[in-house]
Amino acid sequence: MAGHSQFKNIMHRKGRQDAVRSKMFSKLAREITVAAKAGLPDPSMNARLRLAIQNAKAQSMPRDNIERAVKKASGADSENYDEIRYEGYGPGGVAVIVEALTDNRNRTASNVRSTFTKAGGALGETGSVSFSFDRVGEITYKPDVGTVDAVMEAAIEAGAEDVTSDEDGHTIICGFEDIGEVSKALEATLGEAETVKAIWKAQNSVPVDEERAESLMKLIDTLEDDDDVQNVYANFEVSDEVMAKLSA
Repeated sequence: MAGHSQFKNIMHRKGRQDAVRSKMFSKLAREITVAAKAGLPDPSMNARLRLAIQNAKAQSMPRDNIERAVKKASGADSENYDEIRYEGYGPGGVAVIVEALTDNRNRTASNVRSTFTKAGGALGETGSVSFSFDRVGEITYKPDVGTVDAVMEAAIEAGAEDVTSDEDGHTIICGFEDIGEVSKALEATLGEAETVKAIWKAQNSVPVDEERAESLMKLIDTLEDDDDVQNVYANFEVSDEVMAKLSA
């Protein structure tokens, strides 16, 4: 697995999932509000809002929270958020992409730059590392949605590009512009997906040792703890041996 998903699994195994739940709901709510404000507040007429709500439900976000986030988009106290992408290098020259939704560009830029610097990395210009990633759609299903062969067949029929299945579930990759069409076709066969989103998929992964892996995980953890940061992607790879040590 690539660095970001490995990091997530490790931190979840260490019991941090409950501790970050409130922060996760806050970020999901922000995405819902931005999506609702960017288009119509009706998810049936707003694809981005529909996906944002679907992902919030997949994380067991309460319905009241979801409805409040949608209403906030049209309220008098509605906040304006800018979508910003930061790019840089972490320890060991690992490429890192940070996606943010912020109401204060200066604050967010300062925090992200400081986090990179403290980790021994450096924030670069927009485009400095994104060429090493592909912008694609990612659709995930829980393990019990079907057999590996059944999911593979459904994905091929839906027009997906790749499928990965393991004990954690099924991950289906499709073209960025095909997210809506592919997810709709999969829903007709497999049911509603756990998550449907656009991601930055690394073209190649950089192997890192235990020391650098730990530093990278701290970097990503600190970035994701920032209220303005929505997603973090990195192109590092950790061996099973190092994974075992970090998970201990």
